[in-house]
Amino acid sequence: MTGGLSHRYDTLRLVERLNEDWYDLAVSSGLFDRRREFLVQLPQGGCTHRGFLQNLHRGRRIAPVVRTRVRLLERWDIMGRGATSAFLGIRAGHPGFGMTALDSSVYVSASTGEVDVDVLAVAHPDRSERRCHFG
Repeated sequence: MTGGLSHRYDTLRLVERLNEDWYDLAVSSGLFDRRREFLVQLPQGGCTHRGFLQNLHRGRRIAPVVRTRVRLLERWDIMGRGATSAFLGIRAGHPGFGMTALDSSVYVSASTGEVDVDVLAVAHPDRSERRCHFG
């Protein structure tokens, strides 16, 4: 693992703190290229994060993951408006996403738990000893 962060839901200024710490982690782990571009994983090729979770819990077969190339603009809000958009989470402060460097050298994921939000960065996920298989 390259790094990670965790914030409880009762953290003051939760969305701001998550955004700041996510950005620091993304930069330090090498998620962005020189143009601040990276790949965002879209579960089921476009299903919202909430829809993905509902299908997962209902035992439905999960479609292959699709990634799309994006660029982080000057004004961004991954953990607030991004999470509210339903493709990067459930609602503000409750993210759920996977992001990959363009060269696949870094994978960053965010998930919500019972009491907190966790964000992890993994360098060279293709070399990881632990592999997850879904389906």
